[in-house]
Amino acid sequence: METLTLGSRGPNVKLIQSLLNRIGYSVGAVDGVFGVQTQQAVIAFQRNNELSPDGIVGPATWRVFNRLLLGYDTYTIRSGDTLYNIAARYYTTVNAIQTANPGINPNALAVGQRIVVPYGIDIVFTDIDYTYEIMERQISGLKARYPFIEVSSIGNSVMGKNLYCIRLGKGSNEVTYNGAHHANESITVPLLMKFIENFSKAYANRQSIRGYNVASIWDSSSIYIVPMVNPDGVNLVNYWPNYTSPAYQEAARLNTTGLPLPRVWKANIRGVDLNSNYPADWEKDRELKRQLGITGPAPRDWGGPSPLSEPESAAMVNFTNQHNFRLVIAYHTQGEIIYYQYENLAPPVSRRIAEMFSRASGYSISEGPAEASYAGYKDWFIQDYRRPGFTIEVGIGVNPLPLSQFPTIYNQNEEIMLLAAIV
Repeated sequence: METLTLGSRGPNVKLIQSLLNRIGYSVGAVDGVFGVQTQQAVIAFQRNNELSPDGIVGPATWRVFNRLLLGYDTYTIRSGDTLYNIAARYYTTVNAIQTANPGINPNALAVGQRIVVPYGIDIVFTDIDYTYEIMERQISGLKARYPFIEVSSIGNSVMGKNLYCIRLGKGSNEVTYNGAHHANESITVPLLMKFIENFSKAYANRQSIRGYNVASIWDSSSIYIVPMVNPDGVNLVNYWPNYTSPAYQEAARLNTTGLPLPRVWKANIRGVDLNSNYPADWEKDRELKRQLGITGPAPRDWGGPSPLSEPESAAMVNFTNQHNFRLVIAYHTQGEIIYYQYENLAPPVSRRIAEMFSRASGYSISEGPAEASYAGYKDWFIQDYRRPGFTIEVGIGVNPLPLSQFPTIYNQNEEIMLLAAIV
């Protein structure tokens, strides 16, 4: 992890600011600027955790932060311990400990036995810019706290990052949701991650969400979530302009627009727009983009040298082909609108489902954007499977959308993700 000191900026500063705020060390605004108030909060945290109080987040402080960010500790049972007193020390619950340790017998704890103890805080932060590393850490923490979820990788990005997939449920009705095809639309990542956390917590506690029986959904359906399709691009946007990797520096040189890179960068690290790289009239899309002067790697809209030229889009197609998805949802960020049609190939039921999603969210529905649009993931799925596929555009404004929109976005979409698993 990078060392953070007074004057540091970026997503990792936001991460520790958000963490410190939620555990009682006020830093004020989560703004990504390591100022005096953040420094004082770090010093107070260090003093309370027997660390050198220098106000610098170096390796020793990161080690303590990382336990909190993962959301759990590995605890060794001592003489006299009970799950009740362990839970009290970690500000958590006995049920949370039992969930994280399937089969544990609270009446037969053995001295020296090692158990996972979740902290009494949520793992998924919703007020920070997501990077691949932040998401990966959260996935590890969620898996430890909720061992019943399944975590896999459907492939790798250009730079070798895992394209993580989280499965919720064990039923035969398969659906899938994905986010961050576009690099500057990473607000869709916490949208999906927060749903994973809330759904898992509700299942563990036998609770409902918005009146939906989570245990029933778990038994009847399998929800496969790929929260970050474009991890290299997301990091390119969210670490800008502080790059240490030559690959990021080289990619950033493709931005000749005169605008800040986060405003314009949708592509992967090779300058290919992944949502224009699918084999759904890819040639038509290439010609339309050629007429706009887009003929090679660029921050957005170039569909690549051929369909599925990119490992990310190829992985999505392979993953989809390996399953029997009843419907798919691809999350994007502009317009508060639900697109459900492609070249009149969607089945009639797609319109009915779109109307249900609209009632749940307040979003409008449309067969497609005003301008011709081809070669997207949803387009390919409808074309090849003739099943319901949806592109859902959350939020309104300039990308990257401000994180202040997140609570509204989540509130508008949680019921959609529940409905999609049962319609």
